[in-house]
Amino acid sequence: MNRSSRSAAVPGVVVAGVLALGGPPAAARDDVPLWGAAVIAPGREGVVEVVGVPDVPAGATVTLIAPRGARVTGAPLDAPGHRGSVAADGRTASYTLTGGTAAPDRAVPFVLAVPADAVPGTRLRDCALRVTDAQGARRATGRCVVTVGLAGPVLARPLSGVPLAPRPEISGTAHPGARVTVRDQDEREACAATAGPDGTWACTPGPALPVGAHRLQAVATLNGVSAMSEQIDIAVAEAAAGRQ
Repeated sequence: MNRSSRSAAVPGVVVAGVLALGGPPAAARDDVPLWGAAVIAPGREGVVEVVGVPDVPAGATVTLIAPRGARVTGAPLDAPGHRGSVAADGRTASYTLTGGTAAPDRAVPFVLAVPADAVPGTRLRDCALRVTDAQGARRATGRCVVTVGLAGPVLARPLSGVPLAPRPEISGTAHPGARVTVRDQDEREACAATAGPDGTWACTPGPALPVGAHRLQAVATLNGVSAMSEQIDIAVAEAAAGRQ
């Protein structure tokens, strides 16, 4: 099957995912200088990138307290002068500054794991941040916002390389209850369906697809968060169209 992982922008939806390590950090907020955020799908891990760490000397510690139900699984910053550690129970993780001073413009990453039964679109509560100096005195506090995202739907059929009729059945899987909309390369809606309790969905294009090549992609939406499938390339055959 010819698949593409490239994602096309879909007007009017918020695409869920995770804040990838190495990408641009979230902008610091003026009212909460110490700040971090991430959107993480149920049963997945994602990176909370913390910005706004104040200029503190060696011995200072930056700590993230995991939100309810989630666990911290990593402190992956590989930079001189920073030593990361994760508590055995996954409730907290910290970086200790072992030399020099902290760079206020550097994003500090923490990896969080969200439970598989988390409800997409909800915000996990009580995620907190703090910075203490070498003597344990608190230098800054902040918060992190962790929103439960949505795993990308799977667009399983139709198959590439098979001549198709103009109205082929389109099917796949998604989070139960998610509304799945299938669009073509021009952002036209081909069809839509709601994933059942077992996560399966299927729909058939209303207007017939024109003869020729098409690229399809499914977008699943639930409780205000959305996610995209991989793209698939299909072809509607002229002979099949004539039989329609």
